[in-house]
Amino acid sequence: MVRAGARARGTAARRPWHGALAWDRGWRREARAAWCWGFALGGVLAGADLARGSLDGPRAACWTALAAALVAVLRPARITAGAGWLATRGLLRERRVRTDLLTRVRQVDGVAPRLVLCDVAGNRVELDPRVLRANPLLWHELDAGVRRARERGLLREGAAVLDALGERVDGEGARAVLRASGVE
Repeated sequence: MVRAGARARGTAARRPWHGALAWDRGWRREARAAWCWGFALGGVLAGADLARGSLDGPRAACWTALAAALVAVLRPARITAGAGWLATRGLLRERRVRTDLLTRVRQVDGVAPRLVLCDVAGNRVELDPRVLRANPLLWHELDAGVRRARERGLLREGAAVLDALGERVDGEGARAVLRASGVE
């Protein structure tokens, strides 16, 4: 039998950030995949050198550094949100914006589309819009902050980008509910 206090501590321990109300639910899976690919690359390279009989300390260090670099490139940023804020945490630093004080939102298209959020203090966060579409709770926290920024007249650029993203998130959520209920 699990005590109520132990359950509460376990739930808080699973949260990626204390105080976060929403977070990217797919982050662990993607981070685990990045580590697996890094270990696989390092293992294959070290194994090939070992089979050739040319594996020594410097070469093993080189393959380890290459595998670590692959992990650093593939590891996604951890995205969390709370009441009035959204944060991304990479390997080295964390960036946070106040969603209720947003002034500008831009969508940067390219190989990897990015959503760029800027607040009144000059803080800036970049994130993949797919994360918001896959995590309705994250979208809800961002949308609630954006509404407050609009009410205050702070959001001067990017309302159309957020409206289009909101329609897509809401549409995908409605389709998921219909699929789950067997109507669609």
